[in-house]
Amino acid sequence: MSAGLASSLWPTPVAVIGVGNMGLAMALRLRDAGQAVRVHDRDASRVALAVAGGALAAASPAAVASGCTLLIVAVVDAVQTGQVLFGAPDGLTATAAATAAATATATATPGAITTLAPGATVLLCPTIGPADVERISARLAARGLGCIDAPMSGGPVRARDGSMSLMVACPDALWAQHRLVLRHLAAGLCHVGTRQGDGARTKLVNNLLAAANLAAAAEAIALAQRLGLDAQQTLAVINQSSGQSWIGTDRMARALTGDFAPRAHCTLLAKDSALAMAMAAEAGVTPLLGGQAAAMFQAALAAGYAAEDDGRLLSLVQAQWGCAAPPKPPKPAAD
Repeated sequence: MSAGLASSLWPTPVAVIGVGNMGLAMALRLRDAGQAVRVHDRDASRVALAVAGGALAAASPAAVASGCTLLIVAVVDAVQTGQVLFGAPDGLTATAAATAAATATATATPGAITTLAPGATVLLCPTIGPADVERISARLAARGLGCIDAPMSGGPVRARDGSMSLMVACPDALWAQHRLVLRHLAAGLCHVGTRQGDGARTKLVNNLLAAANLAAAAEAIALAQRLGLDAQQTLAVINQSSGQSWIGTDRMARALTGDFAPRAHCTLLAKDSALAMAMAAEAGVTPLLGGQAAAMFQAALAAGYAAEDDGRLLSLVQAQWGCAAPPKPPKPAAD
């Protein structure tokens, strides 16, 4: 058990809603430290993995949050966040159109806020728009609940071993109250400010750069193949040179072996780069490279790669350039 976490264990279970790649990793890391953890996810197979690791399953957002003082939300987007916190069809979403689409077939289901302990804190981990964070925080505050804006970065392996990053924006009092458990979850713990939404703003800036780095890495490796170079060797050279980026190295190494099992689905950076471009537009600027990267991710979705690893950007460029395999060198001329 982590000595830091052991001194501040919650007297009630920590609730985790959303045990996908990142949520499951966080839930299991808390279990490793001896913390009681209660989980909910609409995918029963993900819940089963958490239960196998010692978590307790709950049948609904309200049930998982019952009496808890800390709720970690690790779902995909603002629509899902609103539904699990505030219930369906009363969920908070970014636009009226999104609300209508999300609730057209929904039945009235109570959200997590109806059962949380008085004064509980919600750790908001999805990458969503800053305006959504602000609205969620205000709605939680109206019920006497705290909100920590804490989007995450680093992938499930780093979430599992506690080396991921959390970009935290919250009042100083919440930072002091929860810093030990946040530190247990993320070695890269950055308190970016007290203004709600600044965690989201920071994460979207980061993810726009990540999208651009990954798009550039895919083009570089595809170009190497088009030129007849050994792609693995080229990647090894890049990894020791000025073109290296963490996301490029991580994704291209797997892509070149044909491993597209999703650690981070294409849909995630497609969503995040689109959110970042919208945020930039609201600030009155248009990032050129960011826009091109966002367009590449939309093209990957159109190509059918939505549910696969975002390393599929290499496949997209290979198909566009006709270099799915490196061309064979010409045979030497006969004497």
